[in-house]
Amino acid sequence: MAFSLAPSATTLGFRLEAFDTIGSTNAVALQRAQAGDAGRLWIVSKKQEAGRGRRGRPWQTPEGNLAATLLLVARFDPKVAATLGFVAGLALADALNAVVPDVKLSVGVDGGGDRAGRNRFELKWPNDVLAHGAKLSGILLESVVLADGRFAVAVGIGVNVVGYPEDVPYPATSLRALGSDCDAETLFLALSDAWVDNSARWADGRGLDEIRRRWLAQAAGLGSEVAVKLDGKVVRGIFETIDGDCRFVIRDGQGAEFRIAAGDVHFGAVASARAD
Repeated sequence: MAFSLAPSATTLGFRLEAFDTIGSTNAVALQRAQAGDAGRLWIVSKKQEAGRGRRGRPWQTPEGNLAATLLLVARFDPKVAATLGFVAGLALADALNAVVPDVKLSVGVDGGGDRAGRNRFELKWPNDVLAHGAKLSGILLESVVLADGRFAVAVGIGVNVVGYPEDVPYPATSLRALGSDCDAETLFLALSDAWVDNSARWADGRGLDEIRRRWLAQAAGLGSEVAVKLDGKVVRGIFETIDGDCRFVIRDGQGAEFRIAAGDVHFGAVASARAD
């Protein structure tokens, strides 16, 4: 089966470039932007050899997993464009729920135990999708300002379809390990459709309040104990919400509120064990 776009995406002018093997879908997308591509371009592959995660961490995609990047080019406000990661998380969760109907999930070790069973797939701030409390997908936004002043954003989405890394300091899983026979092509078809719906809700940032509410309804660890590691320090408290700018809001034991724009989050007992 070949990669293809959903009819809803094709109708709106989205395009597709598919590769058997690629270095980095994000890197190719940004190259296309700098060469003059107008955006609304999906770059996809089932094998990625030089992908990157947050903070430059390597993210390899073995044969059969999904590496997908959507290139968007517009006169974005960079602050608003940064919230596209939440659109991507919602789109992927919608796609997973559509094509993985028979897998029953609960939230485990790093997913915030108080919310176990509420959602089959949970969204972990700022950019992961969890299943059974284990990382199933990572999302990475990269951007570049073009010569004409427009802003190009590469929305990278990597999903563990058939395999997952075992030499990582957090739980991970794959669709196959969860008992699903969904393949990368089927998942991407659903993702390209779900992106259309969720980006319409986002509406170039005008619908961010709705995106925020929908994201919180699927948030891992909401209301539970968390630890956030940032700049070498650990902040501990209760995960209360994400604010209007999608910052992570926690309150510590003394009642102090922290609004965090970037950091590594751990939940519950894992917070104590890992964050330090």
